[in-house]
Amino acid sequence: MLLINVEAFYALNIHTMFLFIHWNVHPEMLNMNGFPIRYYSLMFCLAFLAGIGILRKIYVQEGLHKDQLNHLVIYMAVGTLLGARLGDCLFYDWSYYRQHIAEIVLPFEIGPGHHLKFTGYQGLASHGGGVGILLAALLYCRRYKLNLLWLLDRLAIVCSIGGFFIRLGNLFNSEILGTPTNVPWAFIFERVDKIPRHPSQLYEAFCYFVIFLVLYRLYGTKRAEKGYLFSLFLVLVFLSRFIIEFWKQNQEIFEHGMLLDMGQLLSIPFILAGLYLQVKVRRRSLIK
Repeated sequence: MLLINVEAFYALNIHTMFLFIHWNVHPEMLNMNGFPIRYYSLMFCLAFLAGIGILRKIYVQEGLHKDQLNHLVIYMAVGTLLGARLGDCLFYDWSYYRQHIAEIVLPFEIGPGHHLKFTGYQGLASHGGGVGILLAALLYCRRYKLNLLWLLDRLAIVCSIGGFFIRLGNLFNSEILGTPTNVPWAFIFERVDKIPRHPSQLYEAFCYFVIFLVLYRLYGTKRAEKGYLFSLFLVLVFLSRFIIEFWKQNQEIFEHGMLLDMGQLLSIPFILAGLYLQVKVRRRSLIK
């Protein structure tokens, strides 16, 4: 574990202190009789609304019935939430949840005397969400007789802008913190500690937004062979995640001392799958 003497850190970097951004936003927008509404929830909703708007435009352009879009939204919502929740519980905090199985699916914390405290789904893992989306897309395509790669190309655009909003939600929660630094744009997350850190949430949000712009620009062009956007999405998103992890604080104790953290290990299969699909798409293009 990285130990830092805060006073010594400030003394060495006093000339840049005035440039640091002090972040002390409360994660709850409001609390309604014990039911908190968080900024993260707002960002999650905005991610879905942005995705629905983009998909609606795509479905209209390609002459698909709006009922199919409505059903797709349900598939994606369930797949994303279940996958992301299970991913966090299994990969990052299984030591706790194996003793509290009910809390995996219930948005409550079960306290002494079976007292329930509403917590919401505060543990969501992007890699698990990715797997959930893939499985939901597969089931949806089987139900409506659509080509899986065709759908994944369009979902890639949606997921990239969704990732942008989710990382902004992490910023409001003061979670997924970066490593200590003295760069002028460092954030001091005052609800956590007084140490300037890399705003790794913003690094990822910026990357995902750029990836969204690239994919949306390529959509409908001749280069966008079936599977091309999805394969490019896998490579760009998870390679970005892999690299940015070097500027992130370990999220769990078991990650200390590991050469690569859990986020990096889980990103590797997605990157390899994207590269493999890229090769397949290019070969198919050459044959044509």
